[in-house]
Order: sequence, then C-alpha cells, then structure tokens
Amino acid sequence: MRTTLSIEDFVPLVEGRHENPHHVLGPHPISHEGRKALAVRAYLPNADSAWVVDPAQNAPRPMRRIHPSGFYEAILPARADRPAHDYLLRIADASGQETTMHDPYAFGNFLTDFDLYLIGEGTHWKSYERLGAQIRRVGDVEGVNFAVWAPNAESVSVIGDFNGWDGRRHMMRKHIPSGVWELFVPGLGENTLYKFQLRHHGRVLEKSDPYGFAAEVPPRTASKVANLGTYHWNDRDWMARRERTNWLEKPMAIYEVHLGSWQRDPADPSRWLTYRELAYRLVEYCQKMHYTHIELLPVSEHPFTGSWGYQTVGYYAVTSRYGAPQDFMYFVDQLHQAGIGVIIDWVPAHFPRDGHGLWRFDGSALYEHADPRQGEHPDWGTMVFNYGRNEVRNFLVANALFWLDKYHIDGLRVDAVASMLYLDYSRKEGEWIPNRYGGRENIEAIDFVKQFNEQVHLRHPGAITIAEESTAWGAVSRPTYVGGLGFSFKWNMGWMNDTRRYMHHEPIHRQYHHDELTFSLIYAFHENFILPMSHDEVVHGKGSLLDQMPGDLWQRFANLRLMYAYMWTHPGKKLLFMGQDIAQWNEWNYDGNLQWDLLQWPLHQGVQQLVADLNALLIREPALHQRDFDYRGFEWIDCHNRQDSVLAYIRRAADPNDFLVVAMNFTPVPRHNYCIGVPEKCWYQEIFNSDSQFYTGSNIGNGPGVMAVEPGHHGRPAAIEISLPPLGAVVFKPTR
Repeated sequence: MRTTLSIEDFVPLVEGRHENPHHVLGPHPISHEGRKALAVRAYLPNADSAWVVDPAQNAPRPMRRIHPSGFYEAILPARADRPAHDYLLRIADASGQETTMHDPYAFGNFLTDFDLYLIGEGTHWKSYERLGAQIRRVGDVEGVNFAVWAPNAESVSVIGDFNGWDGRRHMMRKHIPSGVWELFVPGLGENTLYKFQLRHHGRVLEKSDPYGFAAEVPPRTASKVANLGTYHWNDRDWMARRERTNWLEKPMAIYEVHLGSWQRDPADPSRWLTYRELAYRLVEYCQKMHYTHIELLPVSEHPFTGSWGYQTVGYYAVTSRYGAPQDFMYFVDQLHQAGIGVIIDWVPAHFPRDGHGLWRFDGSALYEHADPRQGEHPDWGTMVFNYGRNEVRNFLVANALFWLDKYHIDGLRVDAVASMLYLDYSRKEGEWIPNRYGGRENIEAIDFVKQFNEQVHLRHPGAITIAEESTAWGAVSRPTYVGGLGFSFKWNMGWMNDTRRYMHHEPIHRQYHHDELTFSLIYAFHENFILPMSHDEVVHGKGSLLDQMPGDLWQRFANLRLMYAYMWTHPGKKLLFMGQDIAQWNEWNYDGNLQWDLLQWPLHQGVQQLVADLNALLIREPALHQRDFDYRGFEWIDCHNRQDSVLAYIRRAADPNDFLVVAMNFTPVPRHNYCIGVPEKCWYQEIFNSDSQFYTGSNIGNGPGVMAVEPGHHGRPAAIEISLPPLGAVVFKPTR
C-alpha cells in the first residue's frame, strides 16, 4: 500500500509549526480496498534507515522513506489484541550505528480533561504533579511525561541530551483551548537534562521548565528530571506536633541564614557546603543557640548568585548549588528531628528577565503584563506577575503548596508584599495604571495573596505565612474572613527602623529621641508582628549591627547587647540574621564566609552567649511569648523618663500572675538605688542581666535579687530599688 498522507501533512512538521504531531506520527489504523492495516510513521531526520520491530517476534519490518526530510512509514497488518504502543523503532544513522527505542507518538495523554479544566480555572493545586517532567510508567514502559503551558507558541518541542538538542525529534501535542503542550518520551529517567524549544512568529526560544524540579548548576541553565518521591522521611513526630501547634502562643526565635555564606569548606573557601554537610552543622549550632526556627534566603533556583536568590527562575527547583532535591529533603528532615522549624523566603512579587526563564515565555507576555506600566518593576529591573491570569495565579499558589507538600517546609516568608499591593509602588505619576475603580490598589494581587494564604492554612495546618510588608496596610495578619490578607505574621519594619535609628544616637542625645523606642507600643498589637533584624540591615554600606553602634569598643558591645535585650523582651516573635549573634564586624558578603574567627575574643563570645541565653529565656518564660499579640501581655511601668533614657515595663503570660519586670538603661551611666513600681510585694529574682560578666559586661546588677517594699511607686502597690547597669537591661521574676 502507498502512504495515505499528503504533502500538506508533512510541511507543518518540517517547518516546526505543527500543533498536533500525533495526528501524523505514531500508529494509525488505515484501510485500503476493504483491507484494514496499521500505518506506523516516524519523523527521523538523522536516520539513514529504520525498521519497526515486533517485541514478541523480534522481527524487524523495514520502514519506507516517504519524504526526503526524514519521514518513514511502515504498513503493518491490523491488530486488535495488543496496545498501540507495543512495537519498537530501530534506527540506523549514516555510520551504521543502530538504536532501538519505543515510539513516543504511540502513547496517549497523561493529562485529563479535568486537569486541563482546573489549570484553566486556576484551581489545580497539585499542578506540579501533572505539568513539568513527570516520571511515569505506561504498561511496562517507563519514561518521562513532559507538559508545559505555552498557549501562544506555534510549536513546542522537548530537547535534551537524549536527542542531541534537536527540536525536530520530539515535538509536542497542544491541548486546545488550554494551551498546554504534552509528550511522553519513553526510556528517559532521573537526571535527564532538557529544555523546551518554542517557536513564535519565526523566532526560536529555548526555555527551562517552569515546573522543573531540578536544574544544572548555574551558569548552566538546563532543567533536570528528578523524582521527588524516593526520599524516606523521618519527621513524622514533628509534622504531627506542628499540625496541633498555635505558633501565635509559642516561642519563636528565628535564625535567618544564607546557605552559601554561612560556612564554607575550611579546606577550600571557594566551595559551597552541601545541604547534607550544612544540616549537621546548622542543627548543632541552632541547638546550642536555642533557636526554634531557621529562615533560609530563597533556595529556589536562581541564575545570579548575587541576587541572594531573590531573582528566581526555577520556582519548583531547589537550587543545585548545594546538592540534589533529596539532599535538601535530608536537610529539612534533620532539622525537624532536632525540633527546629524551617521557613523559606518565597518571591511571588517579581521574576528576572533571563532569557531561559519565565520572561516572554512563549514569545508573548505570558506570566507578566504586556504593558511596562504594569509588567516591569522599576526598582529591580524585573518583571511583575500578571495576577489576573488564572494560570499564573495557579502557578504561584501551587508553588507555595509544593514546598510545604514535597519538602515539608514549615512556613513561607513572602518577599516584597508592598510592591504587590500597590500599583504605584516606586512609580511616578503617569508611570502606572489605576485599577478599575480608579485607585492605586492592585486588586488582582490582593485576591491572589488572600487565596494563597487560605490554601496554605487549609491544606497544611500548623504551617505559617509571613509578610514582609513595610506600609500601613491594615489587617495584613488577620484572617481573610474578617477582611484581612490572611498572613500568620507580619515583619515589624517600623519597629526595626525606629530601634536602629535610636541606637545610632550617641547616648547623650537619646533623651531627645525617647519616643523612637516607645512609639512601637502604640501599634504593637494591631498585627501579629515579628521583630526582624534581617539581612537587609547589614548590607549596601550600612555595616554590621555592631558597626552601627556608637561609642568606644566597650560601649559598642554593650549597646548591641542592650538592643538585643530590648528586642527579646518586646512583644513579638524574633528574627536575627546570621553573623549578628557573634557581633560580626564586617558587613555581610554573600560570596564569603561569616567571621567565625572572631569567637576567639571574649567580647564576641559574650554576645553569642547573651543571644543563646535570651533564646533560652524566651522559651522558658511564658510571659515572653504567650501574649505577644495581646495587649494584656504588656504594661508600661515607666515610659516617660526620657531624661535618664530609662524604660521599665511588665510582660505577662496567659496566667496574669506569671509576669516579668524589665528595666533598661540606655546611657553609659550606672543608676544605683533606682526605684520602680511593681505589682506586688514579694522577692524579685534577677534572672537576666545584659551587663553580666558572663557577657563581658561590667557586672553591675542585683544578684540574686531584691525585695519589694511599701510604699509603692509608679502607681503600683509596691516598689523595688535596683541598680541599673550602664547600657544594660535587667529582668526580674517574682518569687512568692
């Protein structure tokens, strides 16, 4: 029989613009003069000859070249007793080298109509188990199913080391109207390198997989097939406890870490440590320092190391700089077994313009807005997601759930939330487009943020979400059903800026800036705040926190210890960036190593011990964590003594009889016989003193404690006379 194809069937494939190569290639039932047969067709542009092989008989049947571009066809007897894909192709190139393989065009779809409907609707919350590169088995044939959303592409091929990066070899089928392209490639497995080749109006693009689970180490940009289901988790106890935990009432001391510069290989400082090497070291350090959580600067794949991870390309790929996906799973698992939570920074606000990434993915503005007034970020030279597009919103929400599902992440800190909420963020008049009501609020982004928070809390009880939001937007950390954005916590950027500004003043001038310390208590309970001293405070010429402190050497260290004591006794959860708990002198350098050698000096040892003791105090004392977001957990004793730069206040637990008295002196002058009012007449044990000799302070204090006497002071029924150390803080606990 002659071929039933016409030249019109060949041309779109040869020109690389066929939306459904399965219509031409693979097995096709045909009939001729009443006889039924099976036509097996293959496009093999590099083949010199080809055969169809029946696996049961191993009898090759030659294929006829029916077009000089490399189309081959064999007419076989019709068969109804076996699957359509039950044959092999044997190919010989010009050198005589033979290859035998299954025909990718003999296999049906992996994606169902329901999958495609949910993706189009924007509610396929496990789209990461359908799109991208999924290892699967069809009958007894193993391979990889590739699927990518690219509705405006004229054709899409999967290319890789398995086909010589030739876009003619594995062209994909388009599902209409969803715009998702799909192809099952038998014989592939883990670690296969691949990209998608897309054609759009004559242009050929090569893109990494938006849903790819792994990638090459930058600057290489190919995606890598990975199986995320092979790791055996050992954190069942942690996950069960997390589900029952209300973190609003629990102690949280977060250690913010950039994995590439926390520690390097001592033998080779240019080498990054692996996830597995870091796991042991970070567990040991966090346990020593009593941190309850770590927060990682973005670990999703990013091409430019100098972006610290905040310009993400591979949203579903853990960065290969430090190892494979299973290595990162091991990292999280070890921390969980040690009782330490893992939070990651997540960046749904913008993405970079790298050519292999999401930017103009199918040749059009797909993930971003076409109009630069909406789609380009003026501060960072990046692109803004189009939150009004269902598939884009699905991509991001599913990505958040992916990290919680596949990697057991405990929380997501969302970067740059303010830039998402406001259409005029960092834009001048005329550089932005108002919303449909004429306002500056990004309605689509607000809806996305709410949907993200609702799905995270619904599907992963005990997981937390954190907003880096620097404006006065209301109810950021309130549930969506009361009009909030739905975050668990919000970074208190106002407290951070006011506190750093106050500590920069010379002590003699602090009396004129007293309200910079006290102002935060006016709004402290409006949100569920985390108090951050993050990486942003020790970069871009700001210097380290120690370097920002005024005074001579002793005063700088005393000021730093005092600021930490104020931070740890102030309402709110705590976050400290790495290096600041050892009083690093240098500004943070992402391409270096922390100054661990400073710990040979007592002053630095003292700061490290102080932070460890503050964390232990935070965990041990319910008064410091149970009512962080309840006004009943804080009372001023004296907030008006600006002349002496002294603060005194009470922190209370859920049991109002469980309280602590805190007093602070922000000048280098010791204040003896200083009287403060207390709630009851009893013995007050001094349980913390930032001026202790154990922290290399001057050791002025009140050990072991003081007795309250009558009459009272500051409107309280009793009073204690204490010694306030210079640039120091003391904490007392009543002993009845």
